[in-house]
Amino acid sequence: MILPGSPHVAYRGDTLFIEDCPLAGLAAEFGTPLFVYSQTAMREAAAGWRSALTGRDHLICYAMKANSSLAVLQTFIEAGCGLDIVSGGELERALAAGADPERIVFSGVGKSRTEMRQALEAGVLCFNVESEAELDVLSAVATRLRRTARISLRVNPDVDAGTHPYISTGLKANKFGVAHQRAVAVYRHATTLPGIEVAGIDCHIGSQITEVGPYLDALDRVLDLVEAVEAEGIRLHHLDLGGGLGITYTDETPPAADALVRALLERIDERGHGHRRILFEPGRALVGNAGVLVSEVLYLKPGDAKSFCIVDAAMNDLMRPAMYEAWMGIVPCRRRDAAPSIYDVVGPICESGDWLGRDRALAVEAGDLLAVLSAGAYCMSMASNYNTRGRAAEVMVRGDSAWLIREREKPSELFRGERLLPKV
Repeated sequence: MILPGSPHVAYRGDTLFIEDCPLAGLAAEFGTPLFVYSQTAMREAAAGWRSALTGRDHLICYAMKANSSLAVLQTFIEAGCGLDIVSGGELERALAAGADPERIVFSGVGKSRTEMRQALEAGVLCFNVESEAELDVLSAVATRLRRTARISLRVNPDVDAGTHPYISTGLKANKFGVAHQRAVAVYRHATTLPGIEVAGIDCHIGSQITEVGPYLDALDRVLDLVEAVEAEGIRLHHLDLGGGLGITYTDETPPAADALVRALLERIDERGHGHRRILFEPGRALVGNAGVLVSEVLYLKPGDAKSFCIVDAAMNDLMRPAMYEAWMGIVPCRRRDAAPSIYDVVGPICESGDWLGRDRALAVEAGDLLAVLSAGAYCMSMASNYNTRGRAAEVMVRGDSAWLIREREKPSELFRGERLLPKV
């Protein structure tokens, strides 16, 4: 039985496998909570984007904020991807994973001077600049270093991506990007600044987008700007169309990556811009359905109004439900031949917001294992140490082989850098 999401997470009989590895066996070996990723799923997702861009000058930059574990980055680098970063820390991770700096784009609305210096010294491909103030600071930093910063302006097209407000980034009420009506003037200003080289234009309208329409609307507005900017004599070499393509958590039907890319390329060609280099920055679409979070059932707590299935994973491991009220599939790692009961699946953290799923029909007992599906993106990368809980271990599988790619954190590691006050 194949579940929503990746075909590489499926039941064989009553046992849940990821590729050829039973999840219960991985939990026995590595403990819980445990993130497990299918490398094959990641490679196939990247191949879908690459095949759609065959014959085009392009660069697919994996948006590493979705999942920045080194082995995940290594997988995408080896698959031919560049990386999209949003912090100096992510730059260090990218380089540690073996990324070529000339295949890294630096996004983000609040780059510090230190981060700019770090990226300039590393030699990143491009800065996606999000404000006039940032542009002026980048010019000053680059000039001081005697370097040239290649830039794209991230423009805000005021297009509704039809997604959750917290992950919508393309409306004029959002903090991201340069307003559409200011873009030409900001490009003019960029050409006057020392240490700045205009390279392209960038647009990203949100995350977990499940329709092609918003992308086409944004693209049309971006191409209008390209034509207006080039009418000023300013050359734009590349179009960075961002990411944000959604995945299937339950019954969503997002377009396949190749269908989305084909639709965008057709529009680009229709408008006479097929000669430009194309950049994409997918994150969730590459890694989201490749991962699961395995957790042990600690207690079942029946009640009059609600019954609770208390597990050892918590909101510090999986913030998406608490932050976005996100729905994520939760299934047993071994199915029981018993009638299900309705539970809220909750964790041990002392917050009412510590829940992984509400009103789930499950046939479980204490000691059973549950798998939270589609947990490859914005799960481990958003994990915290709240309640002094160590972050979970991570495992990568390919076929019937499994590798520990991150050790489980120990409490002593969490306060290693802290100091007691001197006794007086």
